[in-house]
Amino acid sequence: MSPIQMSKLESAIRIVLEFNEAFNRHDVNGMKKLLSADCVFESTSPAPAGSVYTGKESIAQYLRDLFVDSPQARMEIEEAFGMGNRCVMRWKYSWGDGHVRGVDLFQVKEGLISERLSYSKG
Repeated sequence: MSPIQMSKLESAIRIVLEFNEAFNRHDVNGMKKLLSADCVFESTSPAPAGSVYTGKESIAQYLRDLFVDSPQARMEIEEAFGMGNRCVMRWKYSWGDGHVRGVDLFQVKEGLISERLSYSKG
């Protein structure tokens, strides 16, 4: 496989890693620029089914609220893999003195995250 072909296969992972870095900086604008206009973003709370946010503005407001409520929020990637437009990320989400583990399923289209579905243990 050529380096150009490999780069295309790895592109979803690169975008997801960039998104996670922006999350850990609490950089909502940095995350927002990586989302498609019609992105579907499924959170893990409230249990058991979570909430669904659609579109950049709705997702950005959710993230702003999250960082206000959890100023120490941090997402540690434990494993990430993918191919083509799909990426799976196993993570540990920490806030203050608590944490939870889970998995996100991402879909990337045209260089932007179009779907993020989150699942957590707990």
